[in-house]
Amino acid sequence: MTTQQHPTETTPAPWPGRARRPVLRVLVMAGVFLCALIAFLLGAIYIVCKGPSPAARDLFVHTVMETSAAKFTAHIFLSDEEVQAILDKNGVLETGEVTEAGGEFETGDAQVPKDTIELHDVNGGSFKGKMLVVHDPSRVRVAAIASFDPEGKGQKLEQLVADADAVAGINGGGFVDENGVGTGSVPLGLVIQQGELRAGGMDQEYSVIGFDETDHLVVGRMTGRQAMERGLRDALSFGPAFIINGEPAEISGTGGGLNPRTVIGQRADGAVLLLTIDGRQPQSLGATYQDCIQVMQEWGAVNAANLDGGSSTQMIYQGETVNVCASLYGPRNIPTAFVVDKAGEGEA
Repeated sequence: MTTQQHPTETTPAPWPGRARRPVLRVLVMAGVFLCALIAFLLGAIYIVCKGPSPAARDLFVHTVMETSAAKFTAHIFLSDEEVQAILDKNGVLETGEVTEAGGEFETGDAQVPKDTIELHDVNGGSFKGKMLVVHDPSRVRVAAIASFDPEGKGQKLEQLVADADAVAGINGGGFVDENGVGTGSVPLGLVIQQGELRAGGMDQEYSVIGFDETDHLVVGRMTGRQAMERGLRDALSFGPAFIINGEPAEISGTGGGLNPRTVIGQRADGAVLLLTIDGRQPQSLGATYQDCIQVMQEWGAVNAANLDGGSSTQMIYQGETVNVCASLYGPRNIPTAFVVDKAGEGEA
């Protein structure tokens, strides 16, 4: 008896490269897309830098030169000398003015309690922002990290506000930030906190922003010694000054470019104006120096100055961040802030 055997069917083994093909296709497509995107961006930068519009070129240069990470893009098609020439002709013309010693504040709206805080939306052609009006200037002071140690680390604004037991706050002065990766632990310039000079030298000149013992906002260039002799109780360094003694700064060209901004000012009745402007977003590109001056004038500021901006720009009110941070990584660590002390009822 003969048994007939049928051949067993076997599934052919896949080719070694067959399983990898979809992955390779995705990688190739991603690479092509990335190359096309880079080519598009380089082409756009070239057109802006070398195209027919000097105004567009100047605005681009000022905008990217105020960033931590994108400064290099200004130098792709422009020499260092060309970039510096653009910066020199577009900016704030320093006058050397300093806020005059303040007398009595003008009488404000008697219907508004002194401890009132108001939060308002601010809108412009290229930006959106928030304005916090603090009617009692004695509540505004500098908060800072415990140690300005180069090996240390700054704090988020939220933590600075919480540690100060404050109801609100905005980021303050600049800090050492090499290549955009600074830890936020070392402030640039002068810092005075509760009458004590915590950073800066007595004989070096700084762009100073702070409050004196009569709660007047003082802005302008002065040495550490002059600031202490002036009786500044809380102060830090940044700039430029936007309004001094009611006179707006003279801005040439596209000073500052379109960027996120933080600004502090004071009205004649003593109310403090804290402004943050969102930037680097489709719905809010940012504001120029001139935009900031215009906003502060519209809100009645007689003295005002620019604080650190960009990805540092942030406003905290009642435990919440009320602006939109420009960085995908969230708010930065910073060494200083202006905070608003808590008070009784009346905050709106």
